[in-house]
Amino acid sequence: MRRLLLAGLAALTLSAGAAEAQQRTRLTVYTALENEQLAPFKAAAERAVPGIEIAWVRDSTGVITARLIAERANPRADVIWGLSVFSLLALEAQDMLEPYTPRGAEALRPNFRSPRSPMTWTGMDAFVSAICFNRVVAQSRGLPRPSTWADLLNPAFRGQVAMPNPASSGTGFLTVAGWMGAQGEAAAWEYMTRLHENIQVYTHSGSAPCNNAARGEYAVGLSFDMRSVALRNQGAPIDVIVPTDGVGFDLEATAILRGTRNLEAARRLVDWTVSREANELYGRFYALVAHPDVAPSVQNYPAEFAQRLVNQDFAAIAARREEILREWTRRFDGKSAPRN
Repeated sequence: MRRLLLAGLAALTLSAGAAEAQQRTRLTVYTALENEQLAPFKAAAERAVPGIEIAWVRDSTGVITARLIAERANPRADVIWGLSVFSLLALEAQDMLEPYTPRGAEALRPNFRSPRSPMTWTGMDAFVSAICFNRVVAQSRGLPRPSTWADLLNPAFRGQVAMPNPASSGTGFLTVAGWMGAQGEAAAWEYMTRLHENIQVYTHSGSAPCNNAARGEYAVGLSFDMRSVALRNQGAPIDVIVPTDGVGFDLEATAILRGTRNLEAARRLVDWTVSREANELYGRFYALVAHPDVAPSVQNYPAEFAQRLVNQDFAAIAARREEILREWTRRFDGKSAPRN
């Protein structure tokens, strides 16, 4: 009798587990988040939002943006979680985002919220372009420590600089947008032309140049602040330099795709992505998050970066994104790394 009772209980447990699995809504979430962020973000969201299962589709910003646009007539994503606001504004212009104001969104910083009502996107965090500078490589090759973007034009850096391709990397694009914001467009193109002489390779990932510099492949990697800080905290011999002549910045943001077949579940997930709990998770990786009451926990972050942000009109830059990228590709794509 005891065996029968245990077998019956086991069968009920398996049945309940199967039923729960069947009731869960699988959300396809497109993202450009860093690979190491996917597991903790997924675990936290699924714990906080019962009944959903996140299936990530992850790639660099440019690739994800192009894929979303290519799928416009038959969307495959339900939610975008962790993509450049430049990209989301481009999608918004094509009427691809579902209007929805998440619960609690009014608590976010004003510049982290879509100005539309209902909103079409909400910001998560901000990151800036930065220089990863390998002290060991620099010392061995007699290279000076840069403090400005202009310093990288020194002929001593010939072949010692890696930068993300802005057509495939959001970090690359925000870097170019920052130069245009700080210098003006004509001067920025002239600067990029001169910098091109010192570039060894344009990568298709925003993280790769800093990873390259940390391994000693190059003295300088243009990347984003948090990759630089993470590698330094892991012991890489790099300095994290936020140039004093102005840096571009970007917001990572969240949106629902118009046409999703899982609208209710998508809304529940996006409600959580603006919560204080979610922002505390973002604060483990970024020094500036959307919720003003959340103090990020990142260690060894340059304190002065906020004073060096350039003035940026996200909507205006997004409207010209394709034009800027076509011109950049025409001028500089010859040094881009092969695509995988």
